[in-house]
Amino acid sequence: MAKEKKHAPKGNPEARGKLKNKDYLEQLRQLHVELVKMQEWVKEKGIKVCVIFEGRDGAGKGGTIKALTERVSPRVFRVVALPAPNDREKSQMYLQRYLPHLPAAGEVVIFDRSWYNRAGVERVMGFCSQEQVEGFLDAVPAVERAIIDSGVILLKYWLEVSEEEQTRRLEARIEDGRKIWKLSPMDLKSYSRWYDYSRARDDMFKATDTGHAPWFVADSNDKRRARLNIISDLLSRIPYKEVPREKVKLPKRQKKGDYREPNYQFKRVTERF
Repeated sequence: MAKEKKHAPKGNPEARGKLKNKDYLEQLRQLHVELVKMQEWVKEKGIKVCVIFEGRDGAGKGGTIKALTERVSPRVFRVVALPAPNDREKSQMYLQRYLPHLPAAGEVVIFDRSWYNRAGVERVMGFCSQEQVEGFLDAVPAVERAIIDSGVILLKYWLEVSEEEQTRRLEARIEDGRKIWKLSPMDLKSYSRWYDYSRARDDMFKATDTGHAPWFVADSNDKRRARLNIISDLLSRIPYKEVPREKVKLPKRQKKGDYREPNYQFKRVTERF
């Protein structure tokens, strides 16, 4: 089992200053090794893990998920980022569209936004009624209890970002051609409703921060530290052991025999770099 103190950073982040990229990458490399160990244990023991990431636009959910999954198997770590519901899904019980994506044995499912859309963006942007929000908040603790009772390890992370840092990140998306796709019309509308989102977050925590499915809040103003802290925390909350493996040794290649490279005019990629 991973020990929390092994991964947990020490001290006040502001007092320590900005985390250098070299140090960040080294810490992340070590955590990736542990994630692979956890992955193999999850597969070996048929463990079911569900991880939820929520937070305001620009809080760093996507980058954290990328850091979490970039060195593990997509067959084990599955990311779910559902689009807006279609007409059929709108007519279903609200949570119905999410349930098929819950993990089976040997899977880690990561929700990049989840059923908590109803408590956040749908509430703030007027996509549902106050009665629907209240019904959702009343129902969720029991649903999450049922999920956990079925054998799923459920972890819920909220990434907390300041007004100033959110503004900086969203403005950076406007200027960066690699990130402009991240800035949707909905993001622009929701940006002006900071305190509506604050009220929605507060009500969500009050109703759904339960003993069996608590929320874990991460300060994401420093994205590098947030990623390391969240991955470390996740590892500390999933009991795993290293699965014994035989030492890998490459076998000898077969002999060439009578094989000859063909004289074929392949269409080659232009070497521009």
